[in-house]
Amino acid sequence: MTTLTCSKPPALIWEEAYLHLVHFEGDYIKMFMRGRPITMFIPSDVENYDDIRTELPPEKLKLEWVYGYRGKDCRANVYLLPTGEIVYFIASVVVLFNYEERTQRHYLGHTDCVKCLAIHPDKIRIATGQIAGVDKDGRLLQPHVRVWDSVSLFTLQIIGLGTFERGVGCLDFSKADSGVHLCVIDDSNEHMLTVWDWQKKSKGAEIKTTNEVVLAVEFHPKDANTIITCGKSHIFFWTWNCNSLTRKQGIFGKYEKPKFVQCLAFLGNGDVLTGDSGGVILIWSKTTVEPPPGKGPKGVYQIRRQIRAHDGSVFTLCQLRNGTLLTGGGKDRKIILWDDVLNPEREIEVPDQYGTIRAVAEGKADQFLVGTSRNFILRGTFNDGFQIEVQGHTDELWGLATHPFKDLLLTCAQDRQVCMWHSVEHRLEWVRLLDEPGHCADFHPSGTVVAIGTHSGRWFVLDAETRDLVSIHTDGNEQLSVMRYSVDGTFLAVGSHDNFIYLYVVSENGRKYSRYGKCTGHSSYITHLDWSPDNKHIMSNSGDYEILHWDIENGCKLIRNRSDCKDIDWTTYTCVLGFQVFGVWPEGSDGTDINALVRSHSRKVIAVADDFCKVHLFQYPCSKAKAPSHKYSAHSSHVTNVSFTHNDSHLISTGGKDMSIIQWKLVEKLSLPANEISADTSTKVLTSSIEGVLQSDTYTPAPSHPLNETAEDNSRISSSPTLLENSLEQTVAPSEDHSEEQSEGGSEELGEPAEEGPASEAGEEQGEEQQEACPLP
Repeated sequence: MTTLTCSKPPALIWEEAYLHLVHFEGDYIKMFMRGRPITMFIPSDVENYDDIRTELPPEKLKLEWVYGYRGKDCRANVYLLPTGEIVYFIASVVVLFNYEERTQRHYLGHTDCVKCLAIHPDKIRIATGQIAGVDKDGRLLQPHVRVWDSVSLFTLQIIGLGTFERGVGCLDFSKADSGVHLCVIDDSNEHMLTVWDWQKKSKGAEIKTTNEVVLAVEFHPKDANTIITCGKSHIFFWTWNCNSLTRKQGIFGKYEKPKFVQCLAFLGNGDVLTGDSGGVILIWSKTTVEPPPGKGPKGVYQIRRQIRAHDGSVFTLCQLRNGTLLTGGGKDRKIILWDDVLNPEREIEVPDQYGTIRAVAEGKADQFLVGTSRNFILRGTFNDGFQIEVQGHTDELWGLATHPFKDLLLTCAQDRQVCMWHSVEHRLEWVRLLDEPGHCADFHPSGTVVAIGTHSGRWFVLDAETRDLVSIHTDGNEQLSVMRYSVDGTFLAVGSHDNFIYLYVVSENGRKYSRYGKCTGHSSYITHLDWSPDNKHIMSNSGDYEILHWDIENGCKLIRNRSDCKDIDWTTYTCVLGFQVFGVWPEGSDGTDINALVRSHSRKVIAVADDFCKVHLFQYPCSKAKAPSHKYSAHSSHVTNVSFTHNDSHLISTGGKDMSIIQWKLVEKLSLPANEISADTSTKVLTSSIEGVLQSDTYTPAPSHPLNETAEDNSRISSSPTLLENSLEQTVAPSEDHSEEQSEGGSEELGEPAEEGPASEAGEEQGEEQQEACPLP
């Protein structure tokens, strides 16, 4: 619990936000966190603390770009839309990426990890399913499916609130009746199958499928009453009749029963194709045998043909427009093209560095798209090989640094990758694999090198342009939590989980380091630190909520009288505890709710990364309890770090277990006229593409207002502004939608997701054989 007392000449004031008495008895503020007092001295230029007011900053954030893709533990989640956009997801964001125009749009309706995706037969409407979450107050965020319009990004319907358990595992639109129905498998123990008239939000049938893992569900394209599910040791053919579902199990007979039936596809004659963990494609044909009286409906699917397709599993099947078939293998990483009578024609192998195949989709002309287990989306042809379109980290992400004067940012994660990204061109400049996981980083002020701290106490200095290793150092044997250069680059401070801050003198533009001293005095691990402009002092925070100040000039000594440092204007402000920032802490915090904080270079705003998947924007300074903030949703895991770019044009945030890097554009509310509509090239391309789709389809675009109780859709368009480009505020339907951007302060907070990340899977290091034996859900 966080409480607050305040002191200056004798007086009493009631702080309504915290519902605590604030005492003025001296020249400090005292806040209590988990019963521990935190004293913060009031700067001399504050004449009357009562006069301090904290308001919402005029600046706001608009999601501009999302780096990364979730392929590690998902399947069949990459498709090409008629607009020329690739649709995929990461964290709670569904991304629509035009790789030719290099633009992204984003659907932001979800409240936690998106787990699966299905495309309507009209190729415009999309259904996405998410897992359950928990908000910061412990309230359950229910798993559900959202059906939305990929043109307008409006939410059309929300399905299954209160029905699904744990999450939505897989889903599919009906084809034979033009997509009127939606079938869904949830992640409960029984893997419940439900069938919905999604436009009416009406559940037509519900049944338990199996206690085993279910990997796919699909409507038969020619028979509206047939649904097929498959997974561990089974394939079921379901007959749907009004409110009932009747199951017939696929019989393998003389054919070897696979451990997993991984994927489904259909031939033009109605036959069913399955790919399994044994590398086999089976063709199932429907017979017309009359069943005994009372034994179920007519028609049984039997195996007509077996094809040995891959070495290892057949992970995905993709039926092409011309009737041919693409298959993607797990262990052999091959993509094979089969002709219309299922004879292999061509094949290509996905290079090992991209991982195994998780999704294959048809692209433009003779191209195809591939999603991989190492979170790559590749575009390729059999003649020309592969080109990377999307890539990202593959394990928990913490380290972030922005270049001091270029449009570059650097990230490092537990996957041992160090990645340099260009924030304007939205591309990866370079990547280097370290010997161990990286956790923190900072650029030297010259911009020529970057220092990266790891989990073992070792830290590396890399050339920022060539990625060459400049030097390696070791301080202790525990995790390093912060690397911070002084403003002139002559010192480097290294904060460690061994409770020490190690100081180095830096020369030759960051290429030479010599130990200067060590700050000893914290009773817990170092979390954050900042330098004074003259390099004489450091302010630091620790895991037990201490705020300590250090005299670097005189031997790295602890300054006992901390009031001596109350007027220092710190070069950076990343410490999460201090007089200028304590107002960012929510009531009831346990001290770990805020992972990172950064002040903008303009000193106007503070960005905060919290444990509840949110990025906040506060006014700076923020010296009143429970200050109001703009709040933004896109991550689906604890937000681990935030950093402004060198000119404050953008904010970068990193998700921990969701592995995403999200780039927000900083916009000033007054600078955007209400009637401003941008019409750039990308918008024209998108609009003309959509018009072509709509002219050839009976689908009517979404109305200008949401349907039923769904409020304005939680979505944003970046780089190619259309319907919602300038809508920074959103109206929220109670208990259903959540907003990407919500202003806090005085109003009751909507339920938002707490920490959640991708389900742990057998790591690639454990071998492809284990991956084949235990496919991902």
